[in-house]
Amino acid sequence: MTTPIRYPTKIAVLLRNDLASWQRLNVTAFLVSGIANAVPELLGEEYRDADGTTYLPMFGQPVLVFAGDRATLVGAHARALARGLRMAVFTSELFATGNDRDNRAAVQAVGRDKLDLVGVALHAPRTVVDKVLKGASMHP
Repeated sequence: MTTPIRYPTKIAVLLRNDLASWQRLNVTAFLVSGIANAVPELLGEEYRDADGTTYLPMFGQPVLVFAGDRATLVGAHARALARGLRMAVFTSELFATGNDRDNRAAVQAVGRDKLDLVGVALHAPRTVVDKVLKGASMHP
């Protein structure tokens, strides 16, 4: 039996708990792309099957997905900002856009305290992520 690896950091996604299934999947995919871009060293090696076909690398550690209500997201966002953490955000307005330029314009049009957050993602030391996500629960 192998000993489980305990990572010093945590990759976490926090989703608003009232999203439709397709929205949860879409938001998670977009948010983790921000983490991969900001912290490329989190990506592992390429995958290779027995026939030698190569596949893209993925994160070398788990991505944990949490859920919470609007207040939980607002609180987590504020705590992350207070700690100087970089994070990816997804607002409800992004469901109506179809490209990155319009996504960025939709976020830029709203002050940080007025963002209608439906998801955030961050990577930080485990204990810091746990404090930021206070009140959130593991996604069912």
